[in-house]
Amino acid sequence: MLDRATCEGNALSLVALGQLDRKLYTDTNKVLEAAGGKWSRKAKAHLFDGDAAEAVEPIILTGEIVSRKVEFQQFYTPPDLAERVIAAAGILPGMWVLEPSAGRGALAIPALVAGGQVDCVELNRANAEHLDEADRFDVVCCDFLTVASERQYDRVVMNPPFTRDQDIRHVEHALKFLAPGGRLVAIMSGGVLFRQGRAATFREMVAARGGTIEPLPADSFKASGTSVSTCLVTIDERGA
Repeated sequence: MLDRATCEGNALSLVALGQLDRKLYTDTNKVLEAAGGKWSRKAKAHLFDGDAAEAVEPIILTGEIVSRKVEFQQFYTPPDLAERVIAAAGILPGMWVLEPSAGRGALAIPALVAGGQVDCVELNRANAEHLDEADRFDVVCCDFLTVASERQYDRVVMNPPFTRDQDIRHVEHALKFLAPGGRLVAIMSGGVLFRQGRAATFREMVAARGGTIEPLPADSFKASGTSVSTCLVTIDERGA
């Protein structure tokens, strides 16, 4: 239900949902208060200290009230899901592979095992140093969205941060790095499947390029301590 609420800045309005029965409103109000919202009679909305959409996004995606201190990008790809990503990518020996949200190598390592020559981008310095110490990857420590697409890759495998459409922005940027005949496989927020706005435009782009968006099982990230809703996106670069 919260996915149909209207968020503007730090305000969340339930007006678009119509008249709610008393119990449903009471339950919804408790959830919003637990997420940090406070009802404002003047604004006719729940007000948050920060961005309202960001505050309720974890609830929409997981069905649970998650502490704002927990960022999705801290949940690393479980091994079985990493295997699925690598299999979907179809990495062959000698292929150049990019992992633009490398973390501690959950996707980069199996990509290397598959025979890929793997370059990594990682924002967290501790994680980047961990990867660099392995002396098996070319690692750049920075925000991937600031990286220029100077090299093209045969494959891109990624599990980007989800909040505030970061996954969409990261995937759109990563597509610039694909070589002709290349393939991108990304784990993305389940919101990509149903949200409007940027997510709807993204779905249209994937369809136009002949790509796929596949819902992942609800427990895909259980091993990483979250029930966040996710999907698997595959896009091929068909340009000559």
